[in-house]
Amino acid sequence: MRVCILDGKVIENKEMLHDILADSLGFPGWYGRNLDALHDCLTDVQEKTEIRLQNESDLTARLGNYAAALSKVFAVSAEENDRLKYIIER
Repeated sequence: MRVCILDGKVIENKEMLHDILADSLGFPGWYGRNLDALHDCLTDVQEKTEIRLQNESDLTARLGNYAAALSKVFAVSAEENDRLKYIIER
Protein backbone atom coordinates (compact mmCIF):
# COMPACT_ATOMS: atom_id res chain seq x y z
CA MET A 1 0.00 0.00 0.00
CA ARG A 2 1.19 3.47 -0.87
CA VAL A 3 0.80 6.15 1.81
CA CYS A 4 1.03 9.90 1.28
CA ILE A 5 1.28 12.02 4.42
CA LEU A 6 0.52 15.70 3.99
CA ASP A 7 1.53 17.75 7.03
CA GLY A 8 -0.04 21.19 7.10
CA LYS A 9 2.73 22.42 9.40
CA VAL A 10 5.32 21.71 6.68
CA ILE A 11 3.54 22.63 3.44
CA GLU A 12 4.24 26.28 2.65
CA ASN A 13 2.41 26.83 -0.66
CA LYS A 14 0.53 25.16 -3.53
CA GLU A 15 3.70 24.39 -5.44
CA MET A 16 5.19 22.51 -2.50
CA LEU A 17 1.91 20.66 -1.98
CA HIS A 18 1.80 19.46 -5.57
CA ASP A 19 5.48 18.51 -5.49
CA ILE A 20 4.85 16.31 -2.43
CA LEU A 21 1.80 14.73 -4.04
CA ALA A 22 3.54 14.05 -7.35
CA ASP A 23 6.59 12.55 -5.65
CA SER A 24 4.87 10.43 -3.01
CA LEU A 25 2.13 9.15 -5.31
CA GLY A 26 4.34 8.62 -8.37
CA PHE A 27 2.33 10.83 -10.69
CA PRO A 28 3.38 10.95 -14.34
CA GLY A 29 5.44 13.78 -15.81
CA TRP A 30 2.34 15.27 -17.45
CA TYR A 31 0.72 15.92 -14.03
CA GLY A 32 -0.54 19.50 -14.31
CA ARG A 33 -0.11 20.45 -10.64
CA ASN A 34 -3.64 21.75 -10.21
CA LEU A 35 -6.83 20.36 -8.67
CA ASP A 36 -8.32 19.10 -11.96
CA ALA A 37 -5.14 17.20 -12.80
CA LEU A 38 -5.00 15.89 -9.22
CA HIS A 39 -8.51 14.49 -9.52
CA ASP A 40 -7.61 12.83 -12.84
CA CYS A 41 -4.52 11.20 -11.34
CA LEU A 42 -6.26 10.10 -8.15
CA THR A 43 -9.13 8.44 -9.95
CA ASP A 44 -6.56 6.54 -12.05
CA VAL A 45 -4.65 5.16 -9.02
CA GLN A 46 -4.36 1.39 -9.44
CA GLU A 47 -2.77 0.32 -6.14
CA LYS A 48 -4.26 0.74 -2.69
CA THR A 49 -3.36 4.25 -1.57
CA GLU A 50 -3.97 6.30 1.54
CA ILE A 51 -3.72 10.06 1.74
CA ARG A 52 -3.38 11.26 5.32
CA LEU A 53 -3.81 14.93 6.07
CA GLN A 54 -2.23 16.11 9.31
CA ASN A 55 -2.59 19.55 10.86
CA GLU A 56 -5.43 20.59 8.57
CA SER A 57 -5.85 23.97 10.28
CA ASP A 58 -2.23 24.89 9.52
CA LEU A 59 -2.72 23.99 5.87
CA THR A 60 -5.87 26.12 5.76
CA ALA A 61 -4.01 29.03 7.35
CA ARG A 62 -1.40 28.87 4.58
CA LEU A 63 -3.53 27.97 1.57
CA GLY A 64 -6.90 29.47 2.47
CA ASN A 65 -9.84 28.30 0.35
CA TYR A 66 -7.48 26.14 -1.72
CA ALA A 67 -7.14 23.78 1.26
CA ALA A 68 -10.91 23.25 1.40
CA ALA A 69 -11.05 22.66 -2.36
CA LEU A 70 -8.16 20.21 -2.04
CA SER A 71 -9.95 18.27 0.67
CA LYS A 72 -13.05 18.08 -1.51
CA VAL A 73 -10.97 16.71 -4.42
CA PHE A 74 -9.53 14.04 -2.12
CA ALA A 75 -12.99 13.07 -0.83
CA VAL A 76 -14.63 12.96 -4.26
CA SER A 77 -11.71 11.03 -5.74
CA ALA A 78 -11.89 8.49 -2.91
CA GLU A 79 -15.62 8.03 -3.56
CA GLU A 80 -14.90 7.37 -7.24
CA ASN A 81 -11.88 5.10 -6.73
CA ASP A 82 -12.23 2.30 -4.17
CA ARG A 83 -8.44 1.87 -4.08
CA LEU A 84 -8.04 5.37 -2.61
CA LYS A 85 -8.66 6.28 1.02
CA TYR A 86 -8.59 9.82 2.41
CA ILE A 87 -8.04 10.33 6.13
CA ILE A 88 -7.97 13.59 8.05
CA GLU A 89 -5.92 12.88 11.17
CA ARG A 90 -7.01 14.77 14.24
